[in-house]
Amino acid sequence: MADSVAFGLEKQGINTSAKVHWNLGTAPLVELSVKRDEAMLAKDGPLVVETGAHTGRSARDKFTVRDAETESTVWWGKTNSPMSPDHFAALKADFLAAMQAKDTLFAQDLFGGSQPEYRVKVRVITELAWHSLFIRTLLVRPTAADLADFVPEYTIIDLPGFRADPERHGCRSETVIAVNFTEKLILIGGTSYAGEMKKSVFGILNYLLPVRGVMPMHCSANIGPNGDTAVFFGLSGTGKTTLSADATRTLIGDDEHGWSDTAVFNFEGGCYAKMIRLSEAAEPEIFATTRRFGTVLENVVIDPATREIDLDDNRLAENSRGSYPIDFIPNASADNLGPVPKNIIMLTADAFGILPPIARLTPDQAMYHFLSGYTARVAGTEIGVTEPDATFSTCFGAPFMPRHPSVYGNLLKERIAKGGVDCWLVNTGWTGGQYGEGKRMPIKVTRALLNAALDGSLKSATFRKDPFFGFDVPVSVPGVDDAILDPRTTWADPAAYDAKARALVGMFVENFAQFEAHVEQGVREAAPNAA
Repeated sequence: MADSVAFGLEKQGINTSAKVHWNLGTAPLVELSVKRDEAMLAKDGPLVVETGAHTGRSARDKFTVRDAETESTVWWGKTNSPMSPDHFAALKADFLAAMQAKDTLFAQDLFGGSQPEYRVKVRVITELAWHSLFIRTLLVRPTAADLADFVPEYTIIDLPGFRADPERHGCRSETVIAVNFTEKLILIGGTSYAGEMKKSVFGILNYLLPVRGVMPMHCSANIGPNGDTAVFFGLSGTGKTTLSADATRTLIGDDEHGWSDTAVFNFEGGCYAKMIRLSEAAEPEIFATTRRFGTVLENVVIDPATREIDLDDNRLAENSRGSYPIDFIPNASADNLGPVPKNIIMLTADAFGILPPIARLTPDQAMYHFLSGYTARVAGTEIGVTEPDATFSTCFGAPFMPRHPSVYGNLLKERIAKGGVDCWLVNTGWTGGQYGEGKRMPIKVTRALLNAALDGSLKSATFRKDPFFGFDVPVSVPGVDDAILDPRTTWADPAAYDAKARALVGMFVENFAQFEAHVEQGVREAAPNAA
């Protein structure tokens, strides 16, 4: 525990009379969170918090300062909204004034990235003790020696109590996430959803690493018994965390990674898992973290008298979350990194029930589906999403990708070709009909198919060519009902399946039009066909 550091806030031009708690560990932050009435301690040890109105990311309230640094490097549009330097200056001035009025602040000096050559030094200043615990849990924690001469490269100021003024600050509402790559400063206000902090660090690395030839990825990753790394791309709710927490494989990380010439490395030092209806039988490793001191449970219902938690109760949020150190998973990698991958898994939660539970992709098809980023947004992940709906999120993480998608797509294709990587598309969404008619793909089926892909046995299966999407689909896999491998046969009305499949193909084609000028002919030919 330290109450001061060599490179203090005053050296960053931040003046405050507040008591600043520097780099507190888990126990004192838990203690202060409870003492300050920010949280409640549950029966088995975790800290339980409520985030109020914001139970997911405020995607429409995120802005990037448009200036000489970013004018030609950021992909401006729907996911990267501009803020003027003048508006940011006003916002920054008001943030600093708000900090001056605080009695207490919490600061953590941390790393984004586990591979030393590519990590970034990040300072996170928060007004809430539990937010300080969250970000300390989620990022990579420096050693005492690292902290002795720590000078931050980027700074995040997180003030949930701040209320933005749209007219003065050039934003949309009282909530704002403002990123300034020139000043290396991120301001987060008007939301208590802690995930905004970690995703801001992800955005920093997604901006910095491509120019160094490193592929940043919204993915989970693990290592098999033979040293084979697998990467799982996917948006929130598609199964990245669940499927990477496999007792037979070593976990590298559950959400954000880089792929360098020598390694796949975790950007983080913790995990951030969905908790709603978490099953001990289906996900024992993650379930066990809900009974550990040091875990933070967001919007999980707790009985104030008994302090028992109820993971099935969604009255506070469908997007209830748990954050915990990665070493709470028994078979986690000690150094948060592993060899370059042998397999790439692209996860999609297909709300239409059209895609098969697994398909083999060529390199061109892999790039096509990576740029498409098709999935269903799952209820609660973003404000305003109350049930799954089809969406295309390029690179399986458009909200976090500052540069043009072709930058990341070309990096991926180069690395697939260089490493001879096998690529698979896995549907964790619906089978037997679309959402509301069919059912969610059984996790046992997904795990059986993944195991066959990762141990190499699936390569020897007999495959059929999907008539709509052109990829290879296994006809039979040991331990899996053949019928589920052909989604058309699971529908009560095959003609209805065909009609819905053609509609989905149309969505793919329409969405991919924006990328056609940026990819090679082979990738364009990997498009699905409604004929």
